[in-house]
Amino acid sequence: MLSARSIFQEIIDSDDAYRLFCSIAASGETQGGWENARIAALVPESMRHLTPKITRHGADEDKHGRIFHALLKKRQLEPVPVPPETDYTMRLEKQGIGLAHDKLRRDEPLTDEDIIVYLSHSRVTEQRASDQMIMLLKHFADHPEVGKAIRMISADENNHLAYCHEELLRLAAAGHGRLIQRVLRESSLREIKVYRDVSLAVMRHMGRLLGWPKAKSAALAAGIQGMYAYERLGGWRRMVSLTMPERRGVLDGPPTPAPAI
Repeated sequence: MLSARSIFQEIIDSDDAYRLFCSIAASGETQGGWENARIAALVPESMRHLTPKITRHGADEDKHGRIFHALLKKRQLEPVPVPPETDYTMRLEKQGIGLAHDKLRRDEPLTDEDIIVYLSHSRVTEQRASDQMIMLLKHFADHPEVGKAIRMISADENNHLAYCHEELLRLAAAGHGRLIQRVLRESSLREIKVYRDVSLAVMRHMGRLLGWPKAKSAALAAGIQGMYAYERLGGWRRMVSLTMPERRGVLDGPPTPAPAI
């Protein structure tokens, strides 16, 4: 029977597949850490109050990258190059989700609109990250090898999502609601296509490494396409709603140290 649990268990049980999975995850988290660090350094004076939170967000992403590298090291595995078609963050940038890297490399202050766009994009991508980690948490929270890492990363992703909700609602109350809703809708529709394409690419690589028969690969591809169809028809709306979180200020203070893996 095909299930998220059985597929991920196969990946954990194979050194080659596990190495690719952790390498992809580490690369994306490290890239996210760099992007947030650059944004924090370029925040305009009018939004300086967000700098500590953006810095904390970036530090969390860097920490997640280190956690995935630690998981590889624990099994005495080296990271592998990430196939471009599986690089979620790179493909998002090509679709215009997230601030352009050439802008972030310049030492010029960002605008208020840049920060609003950044937070709106983050609200969409953090929803995806939170959903993925909740799924892994459901099945692998107590796994002796990856459970501790999953629990910490899941908690962080939930905090990141709450922070995006909180800050975007404050900005909407300050008169930026129409811009926020437009960017949320546009970026969510782009993100679901990127997620579908990356998921298909990852499954192709995993199928090759794990020796899946064609029927199994085809069934998984059909499942991914089915999820995209659901999201395209209306599932994307969960990525654009804004609700004030029960806990506020979740990114105040220093990041939580990475656990011993």
